[in-house]
Amino acid sequence: MATIWKSTNQKSTNQVTNQTIFGTMLTSWSRQQKLAMIACVAMPGVLLAMSACSEQSAKPALGGVSSNPSTQTAPSTAAITAQANTAVPVAAAKKSPRKRPANVTYTDANSGVSFLYPRKFVLTSGDDARPQFAGMGDALMNFVQPGGVTVATVVLPDGSYPGTDFASAFFNVNINRSVSEQECAHFALADSHNVNGGSMDSQKVKIGSTEMETTSNFSASPMTQTETQYYHRYENGACYEYVLSLGTAGYGIKDGAEPVNRDEIFAKLEKILATVKIKTAPVEQQNEAEQAVGAAAGGR
Repeated sequence: MATIWKSTNQKSTNQVTNQTIFGTMLTSWSRQQKLAMIACVAMPGVLLAMSACSEQSAKPALGGVSSNPSTQTAPSTAAITAQANTAVPVAAAKKSPRKRPANVTYTDANSGVSFLYPRKFVLTSGDDARPQFAGMGDALMNFVQPGGVTVATVVLPDGSYPGTDFASAFFNVNINRSVSEQECAHFALADSHNVNGGSMDSQKVKIGSTEMETTSNFSASPMTQTETQYYHRYENGACYEYVLSLGTAGYGIKDGAEPVNRDEIFAKLEKILATVKIKTAPVEQQNEAEQAVGAAAGGR
């Protein structure tokens, strides 16, 4: 038992010695050393606290992410739509006014005649289409047989040539189904230069791709003058007549009036004539027309 007591007493003595040494060491440390020691002891706790805070702050952010793909793409689709709606509209291209063609097409179903004429010219057809020579009344047809019918007339506008002796000018189409092909090559009006008073001489000409018989006439009064060109063409069992006429007045009488350029005016009228087309009629209609011509010739 004496040994046990000694051992216990020795242990107690060692504890007192260690505490005394540790206390002596703390007492001997400076203030800076004590603060450094406290910081080292507290640092692990601070790091643990910061780690916990960062984990808590990350949870709400993760909670805001939706696992539904449609909700994830919705904001992008809305943004694209908004950008499309706010895009600057492209200015619509201005449409230039549509220009009307300079020429107009005339077509007559009864005669099969069609031609082009300038839009500025004046067209009449039917019963009102009978043209007039300048100051000398209605223009006469030049068929050798009666029965001619006026189809259409195109007249140059009044005042087309100011300061000249221009009075009027026209292009006229007539048709006669009572004339044979041989008779269509002749003209009724006598040549004013033919002392024998016979039929006007005619000649064959080619207008475009069409051959025609043609002649001309000149007539005058104390105040007016008229120059006329006639063309005949036999088609579809009928004789077609095309009349180009120019009337003048005032030259030598009206102050300041100059003679108009006749060649220029007839060139315009001939351009209309060059566009004439005749629609081919069925064979039955041609036979009926030839029979009608034959009956008219037999009754003379």
